[in-house]
Amino acid sequence: MAEIGTVGPTIGGALTPQIGSNKADAAVLSFNQRVMSWYGIIAFLLLWQIAPYLGLTDGRFIPPLSEIVADAGKLIANGEFFVHVASSCQRVLIGLFLAVVAAIPFGILLSGFFPRLTRFLNPLLIILGNINPFALFPLFILLFGVGEMAKLAIIFWSSLFPILNFTIYGVMHVDPILIKAARSMGAGKANIFWKVVIPAALPSIFTGFKMGATVAFLFLIAAEMLSANAGLGYLVHNASLNNYIPRIYVGVLGIAILGMGFTMLINQVEKLLLSYKDEVKVT
Repeated sequence: MAEIGTVGPTIGGALTPQIGSNKADAAVLSFNQRVMSWYGIIAFLLLWQIAPYLGLTDGRFIPPLSEIVADAGKLIANGEFFVHVASSCQRVLIGLFLAVVAAIPFGILLSGFFPRLTRFLNPLLIILGNINPFALFPLFILLFGVGEMAKLAIIFWSSLFPILNFTIYGVMHVDPILIKAARSMGAGKANIFWKVVIPAALPSIFTGFKMGATVAFLFLIAAEMLSANAGLGYLVHNASLNNYIPRIYVGVLGIAILGMGFTMLINQVEKLLLSYKDEVKVT
């Protein structure tokens, strides 16, 4: 049965319904919003291409986008670009995995079972979370050398505290009404914790995970400058040492695209796991 949408113009004094117009208008609006979200990026890329030719920027330091794309094409054609991407992905995934394994269980245990201890440790966690990983580079080198462990330690440390702090926040700020409702229905402590507290804290945990992933990609370049022989950070560092400006932008844009793709993947997983939060639509 067709849907009856908004009321259209009158014909001979009678109201004529517009069949399915609501759905059509919503689809067009959604498409326009998706397209418009790319307008700013397209305009920026066009400006990047023409700015050196118009004298707005110095082409020696900000080359036209076409030169950067051409250099990226060379790296892709000989397979070198994929080697760097694979190395960077491996480091980020291992560092993030270690941070998740350490931060989420510890945050749940600390805030869920020892709330007073959590409040006592909160200032210390804030101080540790605000220590810039750049300041710890010498310590990481002393402890782990300049090999792979130092790079993983930098990524681990940079992403640990956003995940930990948001996990603690999510568990400690569950709506008390949900817990009281579960108790009124006879749920025990274990059921309340696993079926009420953890699901309610998941949005905050995912927020921390996304922030941790973003920070990990930010510090990836610095981590891969520690005597690496592959990775997008190494690509940037090596290009800067050899004064090969277009390749610097290839590495930077590669990290940006990789980070954006990883964030989109996390968003899809979050949407899948938190589908219960979607509003029920009556049709």
